[in-house]
Formats: sequence, C-alpha cells, structure tokens
Amino acid sequence: MDTFKLEIVTPNGLIYSDEALSVTLPGQEGEFGVLAGHSSISTLLDAGVVDIEKTNKNVESVLINWGVVNVDEEKVVVLVEGAVAIRGESESDVAKALEDAKELVKSIEDSGAAIATVSAKLENAAQKLI
Repeated sequence: MDTFKLEIVTPNGLIYSDEALSVTLPGQEGEFGVLAGHSSISTLLDAGVVDIEKTNKNVESVLINWGVVNVDEEKVVVLVEGAVAIRGESESDVAKALEDAKELVKSIEDSGAAIATVSAKLENAAQKLI
C-alpha cells in the first residue's frame, strides 16, 4: 500500500514525522481522511484528534487544539498551536500523555460538543494503548 510523509508541527517543534498509510483530520467542515496521492488542499483544522494509520497498521492519535493542514500528493504537513501525542512505552507514559491531553482540552475555548467528542476519542485511544 502507498504511503506519504506526515509531519505535525507546533511552535515548540516537531511532534510527529514519519511515513503513514492514512490520516484522519478534524476539519472545520467535519473529519476527513487523506491517503497517498490525495489531491492538493490547504484548510483550517478544529480542535480534535488526528488519527494516524502507521505503516505497521497501528493507529496513533494526536490531540490538537487548532491549526492548518497542507496536503499534496506526497506529503501532509499539519501546523497546530498545541498538540499532545497519545503514546508511550509504559502505562505511566500513557497516563502522562492523557494528563497533558486533558490540560490541552481545558485550554480549548470551543463548544461543549467539540470537547465531548475530543474527550471520547481520547478515552478510546487510551484504551487501545493499555
């Protein structure tokens, strides 16, 4: 299956940089998916969870507060104000990531529905890691 380069960047630096099979992003008009060879697009992103299907078929989740994405046929670059990767080698790493994610959710000044959606996706991502 074809892959593409995915980068997620915050003002503090690179959060994610690797090849991916697909990525699902929280666009302002709703979630949308990107596969290799996707036509070029630049759009705004809302607060939500970015789900990354890695080349080993595992899914990694990154919580974002807001940003923009630039997609072309070979690369996807996500520029966000804040992000927390929900991953870890141990249960304590995952717990720390979830705590950081909850702090980011608290900082989001958005509707209660958006926060509820993000919280549900976070809990689901955490359950898959444990």
